Amino acid sequence: MSAAILAARALTRRFGGLVANDNVTLDLAHGELHALLGPNGAGKSTFINLLSGDLAATSGSVLFKGQEITHFRPDRRSRLGIGRSFQRTNIFPAFSVFENCRLAAQSRRPRALALFAVAQTDPLSCKRAERALNLAGIAEHADVPAGTLSHGAQRQLEVAMVLATEPDVLLLDEPLAGMGSEESARMVELLRRLADGHAILLVEHDMDAVFALADRITVMVNGQVLESGAPAQIRAIAAVEHAYLGHAEHVVE
Repeated sequence: MSAAILAARALTRRFGGLVANDNVTLDLAHGELHALLGPNGAGKSTFINLLSGDLAATSGSVLFKGQEITHFRPDRRSRLGIGRSFQRTNIFPAFSVFENCRLAAQSRRPRALALFAVAQTDPLSCKRAERALNLAGIAEHADVPAGTLSHGAQRQLEVAMVLATEPDVLLLDEPLAGMGSEESARMVELLRRLADGHAILLVEHDMDAVFALADRITVMVNGQVLESGAPAQIRAIAAVEHAYLGHAEHVVE
């Protein structure tokens, strides 16, 4: 593993008197798939939102390639190379699969005099979109409306849209949610392929997928890190099982 490309240092997020994340520290390395586990309400999605910039931290810091980015907006973090997906599918259903990816690629390509250019013919954005669709395994659907895809294929498209921005870091929030076994298998294989060339932070409730994919696992309960380590280490810790049996106190997700 290489040094951390994305690092959280004592990240805390308060909603009034409620602490959703409490001094969370985590390192994410290039070529690593790091899974973030915890019961509902553990603060996992809040933590993803703090890393992506969709939520502002109350205290603590976020570092990307050693640069302080704690106060950067989400669009600026995206242009630096931090991509994210959401729990709910976030696509343009009326647009073609290819256009969804091209628009994502275009967001990373600010151009002088872009007001007078034809975005659809920008060769670099189109090339990035094609590459992302191939990586995600849905290139054969490029010309169909995104809203006509199956749920699993829409989730693959959302990952493709993130890939079209050419990120170094992928923050993936429950990409297998709502999938059947065949769709889940395709997504697991996609994540396995992507792990070599990216740093991935994965929030997921499918334990079979997590333990098959993860290089490292961090378990959160009540907004705090309970344990962090290799999958075999995490599987053997009684406190982790205790948390998943629902004995942990419920907080904000």
